[in-house]
Amino acid sequence: MIKVFHNPRCSKSRAALQYLENKNQKFEIYKYLDEKISENQIKDILAKTGLKPIDLVRTNEDIWKENYKGKDLTDEQIISVIVENPKLLERPIVINGDRAVVARPTEKIDEILD
Repeated sequence: MIKVFHNPRCSKSRAALQYLENKNQKFEIYKYLDEKISENQIKDILAKTGLKPIDLVRTNEDIWKENYKGKDLTDEQIISVIVENPKLLERPIVINGDRAVVARPTEKIDEILD
């Protein structure tokens, strides 16, 4: 089952859901801002995307710019920052089995569909 890390207030996240619906894909929604995100979930996403932790950070958010920008953080520290501040998680993230993408642009979802 496809899983979408979703923020209902984000137009790109809503577009990803619509894209999956248009392709007749079944999916489950994980509202990470409400349900929180764990260190293990982030590590799982990193393994499935092949990205580095900084690639999952919304570096234009005020929280990042005011508290972390320019600091020499380790990967583990960046993961902890995301757990503590889930608003910083890049979105939407779409997971299908052992593959995942940050769906920007939305068409990146095609990379993980069977």
